[in-house]
Amino acid sequence: MLSHLRIENYALIQNLSIDFNRGFSVITGETGAGKSILLGALSLILGQRADTFVLFDKSKKCYVEGIFSIQNYGLQDFFEKNNLDYDDSALLRREINPAGKSRAFINDTPVNLNLLKEIGDKLVDIHSQHKTIALNDFSFQLALVDGFAGNQQIIKEYKSEYSIYSSKNNKLKEMLEREQQLKSDQNYYQFLVDELEEVNLQNEMNKRSWKLNLKF
Repeated sequence: MLSHLRIENYALIQNLSIDFNRGFSVITGETGAGKSILLGALSLILGQRADTFVLFDKSKKCYVEGIFSIQNYGLQDFFEKNNLDYDDSALLRREINPAGKSRAFINDTPVNLNLLKEIGDKLVDIHSQHKTIALNDFSFQLALVDGFAGNQQIIKEYKSEYSIYSSKNNKLKEMLEREQQLKSDQNYYQFLVDELEEVNLQNEMNKRSWKLNLKF
């Protein structure tokens, strides 16, 4: 859940801070009031690309920060996998300088834009009227039910056990493939041995040696 949004030097906004309480929040206003600008700024910390046209003052940096409460999102594995510090509150930050270059951060750790987008997709779903794609997605529905039921610890234990199972299962597959290869090699080597025994090289060598002695 988004709990705080700070915007500086973006579009028509010089400096703005908004706190969001738990529950349903609505931002209203007539056309041109700046509702879409807020969404545009939010999209920056969700991994969307930007250019210098978003700068209110072309000589200064643009900053967008968002604080998200993520204790019920089950993102511990994501943070661990990407060597990020985990906390119940995640700080996502984006900076865009006057030259058009941008930097992204998750909990003050520099990250690339793809990683920012990856976590952004897990935190926020921005859609317009009639676009309810996430609501129709089975994985989203399951995550929603698990979050409501408080199954995070059970899911974490399951993922840990499944990871161990997958590792052992992959090891078993490797050993079975190795066994099959060894059997194939054994058959081939046995074929070579049978061929050599059939040729009877020892007798042939004795004959050649005898013929060679006769000449001398």
